[in-house]
Amino acid sequence: MGVFGGGWPFYHDHFSVLLNEIMSKELNNISKYFSYLLRHEPESVGLSLDENGWASIDELIEKTVDFKLNRDFIEIVVGTNDKKRFSISYDGLQIRANQGHSIDVDLELTPIQPPQFLVHGTAERFVEAIRVQGLNKMQRHHVHLSESKAVAENVGSRYGKSVLLNISAKEMFDDGFKFYKSENNVWLVDSVSPKYINEM
Repeated sequence: MGVFGGGWPFYHDHFSVLLNEIMSKELNNISKYFSYLLRHEPESVGLSLDENGWASIDELIEKTVDFKLNRDFIEIVVGTNDKKRFSISYDGLQIRANQGHSIDVDLELTPIQPPQFLVHGTAERFVEAIRVQGLNKMQRHHVHLSESKAVAENVGSRYGKSVLLNISAKEMFDDGFKFYKSENNVWLVDSVSPKYINEM
């Protein structure tokens, strides 16, 4: 009998679950670290981004001291991120965040026509201000919208009780607003006036 009283299969399964939990937590921590560097504060470790937000993977590995990184592990972090926050360049030499920057970068996005409606998730405590001011990008480059209610609800729940807002995207587009779509399927627009917003 093993130390858990269930023999080797039990011990092996328990160890596998524990290892997966540790790996999942580590991947999540590194994903947050990448978001911080590639969206907001690359200079905190002396990392250089080009005008389109790309950073050298070799430089990222070299200047990261909080985690032990290598190319294979970086590819795992990028590939397993459930929100597809990052991209690796076609030549495999660079990495960047797909959206959400507070620093000045050009993501080379082309304006496209949105679906008739999109969804924005927010917290209940922000709704009154949104009714008056609409949605503004604040410190980020764009307001983020989604085609998925589940995704929008998850975003809103980060800040409190979630409220979903229905955005008349096609009407906005017809009125001259430019919409973009990031590589990880987030819809982006500069702002949304209250007249295009309805609570769901």
